[in-house]
Amino acid sequence: MECCSLLRTLVHRYCAGEEDWVDSRTVYVGHREPPPGTEAYIPQRYPDNRIVSSKYTFWNFIPKNLFEQFRRIANFYFLIIFLVQLIIDTPTSPVTSGLPLFFVIMVTAIKQGYEDWLRHKADNAMNQCPVHCVQHGRLVRKQSRKLRVGDIVLVKEDETFPCDLIFLSSSRADGTCHVTTASLDGESSHKTHYAVQDTKGFHSEEDIDSLHATIECEQPQPDLYKFVGRINVYNDQNDPVVRSMNTFLIVYLCILISKALVNTVLKYVWQSTPFQDEPWYNRKTEAERQRNLLLRAFTDFLAFMVLFNYIIPVSMYVTVEMQKLLGSYFIAWDGEMLDEGLGEGPLVNTSDLNEELGQVEYVFTDKTGTLTENNMEFKECCVEGRVCVPHAVCNGQALPDASAMDMVDASPGASGREREELFFRALCLCHTIQVKDDDEVDGPQKPRDSGKRSAYISSSPDEVALVEGIQRFGFTYLRLKDNYMELLNRDSDVERFELLEVLSFDSVRRRMSVIVKSATGEIYLFCKGADSSIFPRVIEGKVDQIRSRVERNAVEGLRTLCVAYKRLVPEEYEGICKLLQAAKVALQDRDKKLAEAYEQIETDLVLLGATAVEDRLQEKAADTIEALQKAGIKVWVLTGDKMETAAATCYACKLFRRNTQLLEVTTKRLEEQSLHDVLFELSKTVLRCSTSLTRDNFSGLSADMQDYGLIIDGASLSLIMKPREDGSSSNYRELFLDICRNCSAVLCCRMAPLQKAQIVKLIKFSKERPITLAIGDGANDVSMILEAHVGIGVIGREGRQAARNSDYAIPKFKHLKKMLLVHGHFYYIRISELVQYFFYKNICFIFPQFLYQFFCGFSQQTLYDTAYLTLYNISFTSLPILLYSLMEQHVAMDTLKRDPALYRDIAKNALLRWRAFIYWTLLGLFDALVFFFGAYFMFENTTVTSNGQVFGNWTFGTLVFTVMVFTVTLKLALDTHYWTWINHFVIWGSLLFYVVFSLLWGGVVWPFLSYQRMYYVFIQMLSSGPAWLAIILLVTVSLLPDVLKKVLCRQLWPSAIERVQTSRFVSGPPLGSHPLASL
Repeated sequence: MECCSLLRTLVHRYCAGEEDWVDSRTVYVGHREPPPGTEAYIPQRYPDNRIVSSKYTFWNFIPKNLFEQFRRIANFYFLIIFLVQLIIDTPTSPVTSGLPLFFVIMVTAIKQGYEDWLRHKADNAMNQCPVHCVQHGRLVRKQSRKLRVGDIVLVKEDETFPCDLIFLSSSRADGTCHVTTASLDGESSHKTHYAVQDTKGFHSEEDIDSLHATIECEQPQPDLYKFVGRINVYNDQNDPVVRSMNTFLIVYLCILISKALVNTVLKYVWQSTPFQDEPWYNRKTEAERQRNLLLRAFTDFLAFMVLFNYIIPVSMYVTVEMQKLLGSYFIAWDGEMLDEGLGEGPLVNTSDLNEELGQVEYVFTDKTGTLTENNMEFKECCVEGRVCVPHAVCNGQALPDASAMDMVDASPGASGREREELFFRALCLCHTIQVKDDDEVDGPQKPRDSGKRSAYISSSPDEVALVEGIQRFGFTYLRLKDNYMELLNRDSDVERFELLEVLSFDSVRRRMSVIVKSATGEIYLFCKGADSSIFPRVIEGKVDQIRSRVERNAVEGLRTLCVAYKRLVPEEYEGICKLLQAAKVALQDRDKKLAEAYEQIETDLVLLGATAVEDRLQEKAADTIEALQKAGIKVWVLTGDKMETAAATCYACKLFRRNTQLLEVTTKRLEEQSLHDVLFELSKTVLRCSTSLTRDNFSGLSADMQDYGLIIDGASLSLIMKPREDGSSSNYRELFLDICRNCSAVLCCRMAPLQKAQIVKLIKFSKERPITLAIGDGANDVSMILEAHVGIGVIGREGRQAARNSDYAIPKFKHLKKMLLVHGHFYYIRISELVQYFFYKNICFIFPQFLYQFFCGFSQQTLYDTAYLTLYNISFTSLPILLYSLMEQHVAMDTLKRDPALYRDIAKNALLRWRAFIYWTLLGLFDALVFFFGAYFMFENTTVTSNGQVFGNWTFGTLVFTVMVFTVTLKLALDTHYWTWINHFVIWGSLLFYVVFSLLWGGVVWPFLSYQRMYYVFIQMLSSGPAWLAIILLVTVSLLPDVLKKVLCRQLWPSAIERVQTSRFVSGPPLGSHPLASL
């Protein structure tokens, strides 16, 4: 018991860490113990700072990789076959099964090991990044992985944080720093952080080394924006194709077992005749006669399994792996997807999903930064009912001096002029912008015509756009110095306001406020935020006029903010200070108490006006969405923006059209009706024409049928996803899904990141099990990117977190069109042909062996030589299909981009359905019958050599094998539409290699072989004229049914792709291609 207790203690101490045993953590700054008498020193163990994204280590690679590979049915099956060949006497050598299996395992292991080595390399590059730490009063350089909790780290400008940090001090006098959190939440804008008040005066290494402090804080928790703690300073003192492959593999495994079983039964039926089981040339030993019948039958069954095991295409898996790996490079090398501005092209982080790009049914996209540029531009403001724009336009010329376009009152009175200037001052003061100190400004004011513009840094691009836009109206924000905010007014005078308090913005309140004190002693509270959060708190102002303008701007797709204020008397301000201070020092529920304090303070406001900022659409975003809809892909926009702004963006990018009937499930509507009534009403609406809006004929773009679009917000989604009180799953989900299925597009607004992932998961696991794709550019999109089948990150302004966590990364949203409609289409066509072709050529390979048993007394005699058995899938027929799966273009790229509807022809795994599989299997059976019986009947009683000799069994098998190799290779040539010199080299080179190998294998006496049953066999066969005639005739007969089927189908029931191919062949091939096989 004591040993168990000690072991448990060691496990918790060294693996879990003692932080799991307590509710809070104590971090000792600089690893210095607290002074005696203050608190107990309890050292705690924490994980190290290493980043690990790799899968294997040097020690576990072999066992772990072998375990994963032998979890595959095919590999495990061939391992059993190989072991059976080692244990019992079988008609074929263990090498025939062991060598291909070893080759597959080695190639896959090398590929996976190489990819994992790249991950190790990336991890090492990150873990070995140099970090500067303060130790013993001097700066020490160490690797990032060697950081420990409690180290004091020095981070310089434009450097990346190596770990989670608490801000102790800054080189700036006011103890601030500007931080971008793009790698965490996707926000590329700068956020201002303030150093701990008690430590911001420590500027040198000696000062920091003298710091004696401990930090008490909560345990790690998932909320990125929440951290509660306190510091005690002591003074001196984070597939359809695969499913089809596995299904087909099980079918062929059943065929294999059936063949072995039938041959075993027929063998003993045939041997039931006296003396049939003991021919004169193969007498049994006494031990063999005494063996149990069941044991002999079982041994024979296993022997037949080994003989026919080649019907299972084990090399298909390694070919698929190579096709995916090499195919990913073709995507990365696509010059058309290179963005010249960024200097980057597409990135492939996962090579296993190329074919799924051709099966996407739902695209979930973020709005800001993905559909839009995330580049804000100030458009206008509405002050006291008057619309003000930066420039007026007259006769097509911008007038710089014109600053207003009147809407209601062209000549405001004294109070109106005062409100207008107060509005501009509010925008200059109510923000968290910092001015980058490129040049220190001397004197009381900064000249407006100095020729230098201030560099603004902010946590929100909207704030920068507003402050820069207000400059055009004569008000310029200068800087924050010594807690005083300075601005330049219209008269070029500098005004100074003391910054008293900042009520920070949060997504719940959707507003922020500042409390400032003017030079005359007046105290103001300026507040700006979303219209829904400002209007309910306003008691004065022209609310109706401003609300009307806000709604109009929102419909036009502009981002709107409302501005309000109130004056505070000194007594009122004192009460506010006490209220805020009490909330700030609370250790429990600090955020809740601060939110309650903000709610009490931001009341009884006077409305000043509203602003409008534009976030422009990305280039060709509308064209991309229109193409995806024509391809039968449903596009959903998931955004955190307000409904009106998001809806306007959806109209601009053609997600919604003017004839689209919008259906709403929003909080506003749920205030009037229950969720149950709303969903059932919408369900009746969309299901009226559900019969005409099927998946196969509906793209949301038809003018002769009703087009529906759905808008839902985050609060309504929470109600739909919420389980019932009895704990059962809500049936609202199915009703909601039925509505969505009959809508051409869906807009989800006011969505939190986790809600985005919920939406993706809901569609992903619906009864249709569609293939989903999520695309976003920020870290707040990572959750939905990881949830979807295919995740694509946009390399944009919001950092690289989305790009790093995605399967693919593209520079712009417009590149999604080519990624799906071209690359996805091609790779699905290629992988489908690869899978079907492998099963086809293997049934061509092994079915003649099955037929041969009826002519050899079921003696398990092989039809082909061992070398042919081994090299058929490895050498003779492997390269042509691999190259086909990398380079085939059945339709020109421009055609796929020009006609997105072609994507529908391959939807829902169309080329790997049972109909196609059965056709390929029957074709393989027919060809195998032609190979075997064609050769059999042509040479049954014929002397074919000049000396009167007839063909023996090895010559017969070689003839069948030769016809088979030529047939399956030429079958692939007939399926090839895009010919290059590489295709010609590989296809004809493979046939030439087979002939040369056979000549050398049978024409040379190899000293390392104990016997050489193929000696002179191939040469003798080629010396016979009838053999040449048989090869040509049987190859032609074998290919004829496939040619006839293609001709008839193309003429009578052509698909959209076949019609395009026919028109291309008639008009002539595009430059650089040679469609020798037009069928």
